[in-house]
Amino acid sequence: MSADAATHVLGIDSGGSGVRVGVAPADIPGGSAAKPLTWSSATPAGVGDRGIDAAALLARVLPAARELLREAGARRLGAVCVGAAGMATLGDDLRARLPDALADAFGVRRLALAADAVTAYAGALGQRPGAVVAAGTGLIALGAVPEDRTARRGGTDGAYGTEGRGAGGGVAAGGGAGIGWAADRTADGLTADRTTGGRTTGDRTLDRLTGGRTTDRPTTDRPTTDRPTTDRPTTDRLPGGWRRADGWGHLLGDCGGGAWIGRAGLEAAMRAHDGRDGGSKPLLARLEAVFGPAAELPGKLYPRPDRPAVLASFAPEVGRCAAEDPVAEGILRDAARHIAEAAEAVCPCLESSVVALTGGLFRMGAPLLTPVREELAARLPGTRVTEAAGDPLDGALCVAAALATDELRLPRDPGLLTVV
Repeated sequence: MSADAATHVLGIDSGGSGVRVGVAPADIPGGSAAKPLTWSSATPAGVGDRGIDAAALLARVLPAARELLREAGARRLGAVCVGAAGMATLGDDLRARLPDALADAFGVRRLALAADAVTAYAGALGQRPGAVVAAGTGLIALGAVPEDRTARRGGTDGAYGTEGRGAGGGVAAGGGAGIGWAADRTADGLTADRTTGGRTTGDRTLDRLTGGRTTDRPTTDRPTTDRPTTDRPTTDRLPGGWRRADGWGHLLGDCGGGAWIGRAGLEAAMRAHDGRDGGSKPLLARLEAVFGPAAELPGKLYPRPDRPAVLASFAPEVGRCAAEDPVAEGILRDAARHIAEAAEAVCPCLESSVVALTGGLFRMGAPLLTPVREELAARLPGTRVTEAAGDPLDGALCVAAALATDELRLPRDPGLLTVV
C-alpha cells in the first residue's frame, strides 16, 4: 500500500434515521478542525432474515465511498469502521460479508465493526475514559476505560501511575486517582472499587489516565486515600472494558429518554382530563393541540407500530410547559434523575473521567439540561460534564483513524466492538 493510500479512513454510520458515509485523513479523525467529506441517505439500512442486509448496504455505500475518495484524492484506505444500530443482535450478515467486500473494493484489511453506542461514545469523547449518555427516543449510557495502559505501582507511597498512548497518539503519564466504576454493586456486596484506591489533586488533563491505591475493604463510593499496601514495585494491567446501563426499550427501560418523558407528560394530561390528582391542564391543552380530543388518543396511539416515536414527539411539549407548570417541571426533574443514575452506573472512577451528553433529546435545552447537570454534580462530584464533541459518524472515523495508526485502545467486545 502506498503512503498516500494509508492516509485516509472510511466511516459508515447506519442508524434508524438513515445511512451516512464519511472520508477523512487518518491523522485528523472525525470531530477535529478538519471536516470530513460526507454522503448521507435518509433511508435506513434494510433488515432481513440474517439481520441488517449487508448486500443492500454495500450497494449504497460503496459508490458513495468511491466518490468521496476521489474527491479526497485518495485511492485506497488505511482502515474502515462500520457503526450500526443493532450490530450486536442484527449484525451477522455484516460480519460475514463486509470484510471480503471492503477488501475487494478498496484493498483495505483493517475493519472495525461497532455498535452505534460505541461510535456515539467515540464521537463524543474519542478514546478518553468516561461515560456517554445518548438520549433520543430511547436512552443508553456507556462507559469505558481504554485498554493497553500499564499501571505501575511502586515505591513507598504505593500510588499507581500509568503510561500509555493519549487520545492524540502521544504518551501520557500520571499518578493519583484510583480506577473503578462509580456504581458496581453485586449480591455479595463486593464492588469493583475494592481493588482501587485513592485520588489526588494532580493534573486533570483529559487525555491522562491516572492511577490509584489499593484498599482491603469494599466500598461503593468514589475512591479515597488509604495506606500503601506494598513497598515492592509491581506492574499491573488497569481493568479496561465497557459498562452499559439501560437502552432496554420503552417497555423495560429507556428511563429519562424522549418516549419516557412523552409518556409521562401524556399521562399527566389524561389525569387532568379525568380530574384526577397529579394532572396538568397545560399538558392537556398541548395534547389536544397536537393529537386532538384526549378521549380519542388511545385509539390513535395503540395501533401505531411506531409508538415510542409518537410518545417521544410529545417530550418537547413537556419542555415548553416546564417553566410555568410544576407537573411538567417535575417530569423533567425525574427524567434528569434517571439520566444521572445511568451515567453514575457506568462512569469509571478516574480523575480524568468526563461525562458527555449526546442525542436529540438534549436539544430541549435548559428545562432538561439544568436539572441533569445538578443531578450529575451531586452523584459524580468533580466529574466534568460536557457536550459531545461529535456525532456517531465522527466516532466511526475516529475509530477507523485509530485502527489505521495502531492506536485503537477502546475495549474490544463481541457485542460492541470487534476488529476483523
